Formats: sequence, structure tokens, C-alpha cells
Amino acid sequence: MYDPLFNYIERYSDAQLLPFDRDRIASIMKPKKLRRKQLFLEEGSICAYTGFILKGAVRQFSISENGMECINQLCIENWWITDRESFIHRIPSTYYIEAWEDTDLLVFRRSDLDLLLEIPAIQRMFWKMSENNHIAFQKRLDAAISLNALQRYERFLRCYPEIVQRFPLHHIASYLGVVKETLSRVRKPSKM
Repeated sequence: MYDPLFNYIERYSDAQLLPFDRDRIASIMKPKKLRRKQLFLEEGSICAYTGFILKGAVRQFSISENGMECINQLCIENWWITDRESFIHRIPSTYYIEAWEDTDLLVFRRSDLDLLLEIPAIQRMFWKMSENNHIAFQKRLDAAISLNALQRYERFLRCYPEIVQRFPLHHIASYLGVVKETLSRVRKPSKM
């Protein structure tokens, strides 16, 4: 059950986990199952867990004043899911996190973060993830500012083809910051 997580840690940290480290991680991170449409986090609640997705698909979104879902993240296997601000600062979340498919996770609580960070490979992994998240955020912001809807969709399709197969078009449109009808119209010539 923990092998996908251990492989992820070793890949992102460029370090081998010692048997002791593996045992320690397994004692801290616990399995959690979500049924399709079950919430991992509800707006207004404090995010109690950070989760590593073993199997399934999850989306993170907020609800705008006019009732529209605004998708912030679409995640699948070997991705992490949390509301960082709520998790770290212990403040109510502005997001919902919902399983789009039946999902298996390994989760840890905020109180266990320091224990995990005592493991050198985890420290390096989190540092690398932070760098990658910052770069991805910059690219997403740049795309929102400088690319049209078709260009954003084509870039998303190139970077995340597996996500396009797992989530409906209206979720992808929301993530890209366009309405479904616009995305349907502009992607017809390049539809795969």
C-alpha cells in the first residue's frame, strides 16, 4: 500500500529511504477512503489532513458569489491534496475538496508534519514539491494572462493528458478560467 508513496518520496528527494524511515512514515500516514462525491474538506472547516492520492481523482474548488464552481486543482494518483493555508495556519478553508472518483489516500495531520520533516528524504521532497508548485503557479498565471482559451487548453492537454481523460469538460473549463461553451467551441478543431 505504501510503495507508491515511498517511490514518490525517493524520486522527488533523490534519496533512498531507510527501512527505519519507511516504518516511521507508515506509522504516521494512515489510509483513508473517499467515495465518489465525498468531501475531504468543506468550506469553513479547518483542513485537518494532507493526503497523498494512491488511487482515484480529487478536485479542489470554491463557490463564487453567483454560485459558480471555480476549480483550483484537479488531482489524480501520485498527487498531494490539501488546502495549504488552512492546514498550516489552522484557519477556516475557502475551498471544498471532493473525490471525483472513489479514492484511496494516505493522510497525515498537521501535528504529524514535524515528525515527517525529521526524515531527510521528506525534507528534500517537500522542498522540491514547493519549487515545482511555485513554477506551476507562475505558468498557470502567465497562461491566464497571455494565452487565449484554445492555447490554455492545448497546453493543459500536453501537460496533463491523463487528467483530461478523468474529468468532465466543465471541470477542465473551470480550471482554465473559461466557460464550458467557450472551451467546447474553441477545441473542436483540435479535439482528440
